[in-house]
Order: sequence, then C-alpha cells, then structure tokens
Amino acid sequence: MSQVYAARRARLHDQYAAAGSEAALVSRPANVRYLCGDAPPGATLLLGPVQDVLVVPEASSWGPGTGPHPEDLRLLMLSGPDGDPAVAAADLAAADGAESLAVEEHDLTVARHRALATAAPRLRLADLGRAVEQLRIVKDDEEISCMRIAGELADQALGELLESILVGRTERHLALELERRLVDHGADGPAFPTVVAAGPHAGRAGHLPTDRRVEEGDFLTICLGADYRGYRCQVGRTFVIGPSPADWQVELYDLVFAAQRAGREALLPGMAYRDVDRATRQVLDAAGYGDGLETRTGHGVGLEIDEDPRLSASAMGKLDACVPVTVEPGVHLPGRGGVRIDDTLVVRPEADGGPELLTITTKELLAL
Repeated sequence: MSQVYAARRARLHDQYAAAGSEAALVSRPANVRYLCGDAPPGATLLLGPVQDVLVVPEASSWGPGTGPHPEDLRLLMLSGPDGDPAVAAADLAAADGAESLAVEEHDLTVARHRALATAAPRLRLADLGRAVEQLRIVKDDEEISCMRIAGELADQALGELLESILVGRTERHLALELERRLVDHGADGPAFPTVVAAGPHAGRAGHLPTDRRVEEGDFLTICLGADYRGYRCQVGRTFVIGPSPADWQVELYDLVFAAQRAGREALLPGMAYRDVDRATRQVLDAAGYGDGLETRTGHGVGLEIDEDPRLSASAMGKLDACVPVTVEPGVHLPGRGGVRIDDTLVVRPEADGGPELLTITTKELLAL
C-alpha cells in the first residue's frame, strides 16, 4: 500500500506544481488518510519541496508503529499539546525553501488561515481547491473491496433485525440495535447516524430516530451504513408492518422502486451526472411528486459517506468507471409516511455487466 499512497501524492504534486505552487498542505482528515493511510485526528500532511511530512499533534496512543512506513513519509510529532500541525507544516515548508504553499481553503477556518500567514509570512498562500477530492472519485480495487465488505456488513445487520419482533419498539431502540450489530459483525462503526423512521416519519431523508413506537400498518424506513477500514457503504429500505400492505402503500412503493431502478440502470461510464438524476426524477415527476423531491438523486461515497460526485440536476461532469455512488430516491407524504430505497453501486461498463450492486438486501416490499 505504501506505493499506492506515494503514487497518489505524486499525482497531487503534478497538479499543484502545474498551478505554480512549490508545496501543498492537506488538512481535511479524509484527504490526509487518502494520501498517507492511517493518521490520528488533527494530523496534517505537507507535500514539501524537499520531503513529504505527516505532522501529528501530541498523542500518546499514536506513533510511528501505527502510521505510514518511514521510507514513504517522514513523521513529525509535535511536542506540546497546544501546537497546530497545520502551522507547524507551513513553518517547515518555509524552512525547506518553499515560497508558495497551496492549502485547502475549504477546510481551513479563517483564524487558522491567518495563523499560517503569521507563522510563515514569506510564504505565498494559494488555494489547492478540491484537488484531492477529485482524485478520490475513482476508486482502486482495494478501496472497492473495503466498500464491498462494508456493504455486506450493513446488509447482514439489516437482515438480522428484520427477523426480530418490531412492533412496539421505538425508532431509537432499533437504531441502536442496528449500530451494535454492525460492530458485532466487524464494522469499525456506523458510517453515519442510522435512520429508523416509522409511520408518518417514513420516507423522510435524514430522519433522526425518536421515541415513536412501530405500529401495525406503518411504513418503516431504515437507512444504515457500515464503516470498514475507513470506507463506507450505505443501504436503505422501506417495509410495511403488518400482515399485508394497503393499496396506497403498494402503489407508492412500486413508483419509488421504478424511479430507483431507472437511476441504477443509468449508471454507466460517460453518463452525465445530471442525466442520472433526470432518469430517476422523471419517473416521480410524471406521477405528480416532483414538487416534493430532494435536490439530488444520489452522491459519491468512499472515505466519506457523502462525497463527489453529486447526482443532481445542476451537477457538471460525467461518470467514470469504478466510481461508487448511491441512488436513493424517496417520497414522503406529510402525515402518512413514505418510501425511500437506497443502494450503493459501483459504475461499470456494460461489457463488464453494468453497475455493480454493493448492497443486496431485497427490494421486494416485505410485510413484517
């Protein structure tokens, strides 16, 4: 893996050098991890004119034995608890002779940006932009393998929960059980706060679990994700509680399922992001649900649960192969509930079988 990280840093070096910077400072945690592997909270990465250095805050539980191989990266651990790794990295870049430093302005606070300028006043600070995020969009085989395992863990936790008694239990209780099951099966933790939405809450995006109890006749929406070795994967399904769904529940579910299938089938290399959104959205628009739809159909996923690309009507760009994304349309009817179906898939060409589904929990409307 050390060669993989070195190659990633080399690609980033070419980009900031072409823009006129002699060094770069990476501070966003997911970007630091992408470029050097394991790193403690608060660490920053300096790609300097002389050497690449991982600067970490004082931390007794982390050291060279748990970080990158020293041949790939120099490790500098600050000696005091008040030191800022970003400021120390900027000072080091100046000491190594750099005159310009590209920084992630979208990650730095104004105060921290000013601290960098004060610590190294002769450095010209430039914006690195979202260069690392763009490198992260296309995943390699090892990254996709971790996401595939994360998907399996999420599917397993969800499948086990569906075999238990649900009526009478609260949304909060079910969410906590799902997160415990994820860890029990080998996940590092949940990829995001688990969504359990029952009855009138069902189908609502990002719903925070409450003490509302599951009742007969409810729609029940569950969205969860697993974090495995830093990589995330998510799955979302909607079920009916009781012996059989009502006619309106079947109709609404079939509609959302058709929209989600249209989005999944559009995930091919070369397809514009906005066209994936359009494929999903037009199914729901035609049925009269367009006004209440969210601004996007899905998003990229990897080291973060929500990353580039964005699948929305205003998004610019086209899909590449080996890009994991979600397709997660939903409809929520105030006071009644709704349906959300969410999968994580990897974009693949048709010659390779088309999109690879990482989350395989059945999308049949189950009556539990």
